[in-house]
Amino acid sequence: MRNFHEENSGPYTAVLPGNFSQKIFPKNINCIPGHMNNAKKVMIIAGEPSGDLHGANVVKALKERQPDVRISGIGGDAMARAGMDLKFHIRDLSVMGVTEVLLKMRRIAGVFRGMERHLAQWEPDVLILIDYPGFNLKMAGVAKAMGILVLYYISPKVWAWKLSRLKKIKKNVDHVALIFPFEVPLYKRWKIAHTFVGHPLLDCRDYGPSHVPGTGDGDLVIGLLPGSRNSEIDMLLEPLLKASLKIAHLKPRVRFLLSRADSVDKKRFDLILTRYSTHHHFQVISGDVTKVLTRADLIIAASGTVTLEAALFRVPTIIVYKMSRLSYALARLFVRLRHAGLANIIAGKEIMPELLQDDASPDKISDTALHLLEENLLLTMHRQLEIIPIMLGGSGASRRVAALALEMVESFAKPDYCVKSLDMVIDNCHK
Repeated sequence: MRNFHEENSGPYTAVLPGNFSQKIFPKNINCIPGHMNNAKKVMIIAGEPSGDLHGANVVKALKERQPDVRISGIGGDAMARAGMDLKFHIRDLSVMGVTEVLLKMRRIAGVFRGMERHLAQWEPDVLILIDYPGFNLKMAGVAKAMGILVLYYISPKVWAWKLSRLKKIKKNVDHVALIFPFEVPLYKRWKIAHTFVGHPLLDCRDYGPSHVPGTGDGDLVIGLLPGSRNSEIDMLLEPLLKASLKIAHLKPRVRFLLSRADSVDKKRFDLILTRYSTHHHFQVISGDVTKVLTRADLIIAASGTVTLEAALFRVPTIIVYKMSRLSYALARLFVRLRHAGLANIIAGKEIMPELLQDDASPDKISDTALHLLEENLLLTMHRQLEIIPIMLGGSGASRRVAALALEMVESFAKPDYCVKSLDMVIDNCHK
C-alpha cells in the first residue's frame, strides 16, 4: 500500500491562535467534500477513562459527518453509547493493586494480540490512537506494517519527557492531532505531519461566562483539590487541611470546599479528615470537581489536568504537588519544563503560583493564599487566565479530528485529490 507521508509531502500545520478558529476551522467546517460517499471503517483505541470521554466525542463527530461510518476498537461506556463497536473495554486494560502487576501484563498482552488480529481481519481505513502511549505506540507499529493509516490524537507528552518517543511517532504515525499550541514547533522541527486541533476539554462543557472572584458580598470560597490518586491524597490532603486552618484563623470570612474524587479510597480520605473533624469551616464535595470550580474564588489544587480546567473557568489557582524524594529527584533529571502547571506552560509564564515538593508546606500554601487575598490579586489572575481558552483554539477539537481522519482516508484513496494543506480542505467545503 502507498505511504501517506510520501503521497502528502509538506505536512499540514495549523495556524496558531488567534487566527486559528477563523482561518483553519471556519463555522462551515462541518461539510465534507461531496464525493466522500463510500462507507469508511475507522478503528479507535482509547485505554483510559479520559480517552473514553474524548473518544466518544470523536465517534459522534465522525457519525455526524458520515452516518454510515463503521467504528470499532477499544473504549469505554461513553464510546459504546456514542455508537462504537467495542472489541475490548478499557476495564480490560486496568487492574488495581501492586500484587496484580503480572496479571495486568498478561491481560494487556492478550488485548494487544486480539487487536492485532482484529486489525488484520477488519482492515480499517484509518486507525485513531488516543493517548495511552505505552500500548498505542506499539499498535501504531503494527498498523504501519499492515499499511493502515495512523492518526494519533492526544499524543505522548514528549515535550515533558521521553523525547525519544518522537522517533517512533515519526516512523509509525502518519499524522498527529496536537492539543497544545506549544507542541507545534517541536513537531515541525522533527518534520512530523501534524495539525493543532485544540484541546478536547473545550468540547466537554461550557466554561463561560465565569464567576468573577472576590466580587460577592458573602464569604470568600476557597476550593481544596488534593488530587484524584491515592498517592496524592497521602501527600497533599493533610498539608491542605493544615493550611486551611491558618487561613481561617486570619480570615474568618472564608469558607472551604474540599473535593473528594470518586477515584480515591474513601476510607483512606476520611481517615485523614477525621483528625480535623472538630473544625467546621470546610464542606466535603464528592464527585465532579466542577461543583467546586464554579463556586470558588480561589483554588488550591494538585498539579494536573484539573488546574487546566480551573484556568478555563478563569478561577485563580495555587498549584501544589509533592512526591517521594526519589521520584522528585528522577523528575528533576528527566523532565524538561520550567513550569509544572499546564496553564503556565501554555502561557509561557507563571500565572498560577506553583508550590512543589518542600514548598508545598502548610505555611507556604497559607502564606501564598493570604498574599493573593490581601493584595486583591484574584481579579488580576482571573483576567490573565482569559488568554488560555483562546490559545487552546476554542471548542471543536473532536470535529477537527473527525475531519482530519476522513480527509486522510480520501487523500490516500485518491492520489488526484492529495491535500497539501488544510486550506484545501476548506476550499472543498465551499464547492
